[in-house]
Amino acid sequence: MKRNGEWIAEGVVFTASILAAWISRAWWIVLPTGILYMGIHAEGEYSRRKKIREIYAQIDRVLRGDYTTAFEEYQEGDLSILQNQLHKLVIRLNEQAVQLGQDKQYLMNAMADISHQLKTPLTSVNIILSFLMEENLTYEERLHLSGKLSNALSHVEELITTLLKLSKFDAGVVQFQNAPVSVKKLADTVFEGMAVQLELKEVLLTYDIAENVSFTGDFQWTKEALENIVKNCMEHTPSGGQIQMEAQENPIYTEIIVRDNGTGIQKEDLPHLFERFYRGKGTENTGVGIGLSLAAEIVRRQNGTIKVFNAKNGGAEFQICFYKMLP
Repeated sequence: MKRNGEWIAEGVVFTASILAAWISRAWWIVLPTGILYMGIHAEGEYSRRKKIREIYAQIDRVLRGDYTTAFEEYQEGDLSILQNQLHKLVIRLNEQAVQLGQDKQYLMNAMADISHQLKTPLTSVNIILSFLMEENLTYEERLHLSGKLSNALSHVEELITTLLKLSKFDAGVVQFQNAPVSVKKLADTVFEGMAVQLELKEVLLTYDIAENVSFTGDFQWTKEALENIVKNCMEHTPSGGQIQMEAQENPIYTEIIVRDNGTGIQKEDLPHLFERFYRGKGTENTGVGIGLSLAAEIVRRQNGTIKVFNAKNGGAEFQICFYKMLP
């Protein structure tokens, strides 16, 4: 009698002989199928490598600055994902290139404006100094020229100081305090700081603001903005004129209104009043065209909005809103 191991061995041999016999008869089917499969695989691999080389070439054109390169649409999974990501990258690079071009043009324009703004007072300083060097000047003449020299130097100082503040905003280094600000105290501080200028110009600043009106923000920077707005109103208000400040608070925002009874704003100037270095018609020679731009920047950085329009009864009206939530 055969043992179990012998039975298993004979079974394996029998199965192998049958399989060998079947393969020997089906070789004409198996061999062509294998060749066909390898051919299809080789063709697919060649096509895939070709498309990858095309993507490499397109990336090279992008690296050379050609952001108009359009990546082809691929149906395959990995290449489709790669194409989609590269397409997003090219769009972003193109946007950055456009923004850099605009920033460069803005910088060139800003430098030209700064040079022009500084040139006028510095020229005045040189002329006044040449007059002061004359020996036959009377004391009164020297005193008069010294006053003009002081005004010109104050103009330069104001321009440089404001430009430095704007440059801090552009560099992103300004950090605002986030604390309760009393609008009444804010108005008191602005009045104290501008009392002499208002008196010399013979313009009256009035306000009646409740003690509980407040907003969350930065006291010092908001004072800077409000002073610039009041100064603009003062420059466009004749002697004997008046500037009024009002404020109110509701659950959505705190509103501050500054209104004068001056000449108002030219219609064509209204859309550009908060642009840097913009000087509308009727602006006095002392204006540098950046005070309102700085004020608008300060307000916007504190989740606020600022608008200007001509009041119904004449004069300009500035409306500032500090929102308690996103507007």
